[in-house]
Amino acid sequence: MTQREWLERDFYADLGVPSNASVEQIKKAYRRLARALHPDANPQDPRAEDLFKTVSEAHAVLSDPVKRKDYDEARRLFTAGPFDRTRFHPGERSAGVSGDFDFGNLFARGSTSSTAGGGIGDLFNRAGNRTTGTRPRRGSDVETDTRLPFRDAVRGVVVPLRVSTTSTCTACHGSGATPGTTARECPRCNGMGLVTRNLGAFGFSEPCDDCRGTGTLVDAPCPDCQGAGIGNRTRTINVRVPPGVRDGQRIRIPGRGEPGLQGAPAGDLYVSVHVNTDPVFGRDGDDLTVTVPVTFSELALGATISVPTLDCHVGMRIPAGTAAGRTFRIRGRGVPVRGGTAGDLLVRAEVTVPPKLDSTAAEALRAYAQAEKATGFDPRAGWAGKR
Repeated sequence: MTQREWLERDFYADLGVPSNASVEQIKKAYRRLARALHPDANPQDPRAEDLFKTVSEAHAVLSDPVKRKDYDEARRLFTAGPFDRTRFHPGERSAGVSGDFDFGNLFARGSTSSTAGGGIGDLFNRAGNRTTGTRPRRGSDVETDTRLPFRDAVRGVVVPLRVSTTSTCTACHGSGATPGTTARECPRCNGMGLVTRNLGAFGFSEPCDDCRGTGTLVDAPCPDCQGAGIGNRTRTINVRVPPGVRDGQRIRIPGRGEPGLQGAPAGDLYVSVHVNTDPVFGRDGDDLTVTVPVTFSELALGATISVPTLDCHVGMRIPAGTAAGRTFRIRGRGVPVRGGTAGDLLVRAEVTVPPKLDSTAAEALRAYAQAEKATGFDPRAGWAGKR
């Protein structure tokens, strides 16, 4: 992607958000589109991978405050300048632009941010695939999603993920030229990738049309990458998901993103984890929760019942006279946490009433009801709703 193409891209439109969208709106839109367009979810659609890459590039710029600020500034200046010359007139002054302003300075100035790199020129080099005078640059970060069963998320698991990223062409090693040939310096821009135009009192720089901002011309394009020097690569990465990962948690895998330029470190891979619900267990922080059906007699007389855990069943003692809905705590049977410990298992005892009784059981229950009444026990004594 050349600098001109990069500036003409509307990343906000790619994500379907307004230009004043919040960071949360941008992330939400990206996650929705990434799930819908992921190649794994669209194996029969050849366009899905390109669309997935498009929204990933848009998110990479708009989710980074520094990149987004530089992108917005560049779009504002250049849509009023070299890309729309009819709106740029000698003597025109706008915010931050006056006198003999040279847009070439925009590419060279340093950033006041403490973030590595500087200025819009650095942002172009990060966004473009090949630019003249590039120095070693860290590769872009890559984002993807995965969905896990509840128990795998609690225990931890290794999952294979298919990740689509750009990578250096292995045939031409990024030169864009057919192996055995070399690219030559663009005579129009003298290898700078930019040409300067004067418009009255103003001067501005724009990507060279002949070399498309690369500074070089390829007479014999590489047949594998059609002269781009890069290509899309889908690879499978085994990602170790740590025990206890939560729904919506973002995991960082260093160095597994896009490769860096000229030997610089690769970017990172960020995996957003989505966890399915479980038919037996719930989760409360580092504790697991489970509801166990019990009978009235087990609560009234006391009993030892079998309770499920993640690995097996354990026995749990219910004291006589236990109230319905009471929660018991079994230590160390919850979610594994760092340090080799684990949360607890919270067991709620819930009374289950038999839908039908035979004559023997019904008669025994009536006898019990009479005996209970004789003791004077009233379950609604002191209840605010009693009349």
